[in-house]
Amino acid sequence: MSNKYFWLAAGIALLIGAGVAYRAFLRPPSRAPVSSGKTVRQTVVARENAWLFDPEVVEVYQGDRVILDVVNEDAYDHGIGIDFFGVSQRMPPKSTITVEFTATQLGDFPFYCSVPCGDGIYKGKKRTHFDMTGHIKVVP
Repeated sequence: MSNKYFWLAAGIALLIGAGVAYRAFLRPPSRAPVSSGKTVRQTVVARENAWLFDPEVVEVYQGDRVILDVVNEDAYDHGIGIDFFGVSQRMPPKSTITVEFTATQLGDFPFYCSVPCGDGIYKGKKRTHFDMTGHIKVVP
């Protein structure tokens, strides 16, 4: 009977030792975002009567602290939503707002006008509220 407990205890000790060794030496590196320590400031403009954001692509590095100055040139409300980064803010007419977030993950993250703003013709093309989109491109 005591031989049985010896082997059970030895097996448990071996499993615990293997777990400790794995954690200390073999585990893949953490996938937590690496902070670049850099602050990137970019202006994005909701162009007057154009139903678009300019630029439509904002490229930043993973870990950057991003500050977007978002300008509304229109005489009516717009908004900016960046769901992944928890941004949702209304922009009164002829105003500038500032939104901040940290680019924690690699990828393309859409932004859009979060306030219904109608439609119209811009450069001969019909544009609508749903055309007011862009994306944040986070690169390594």
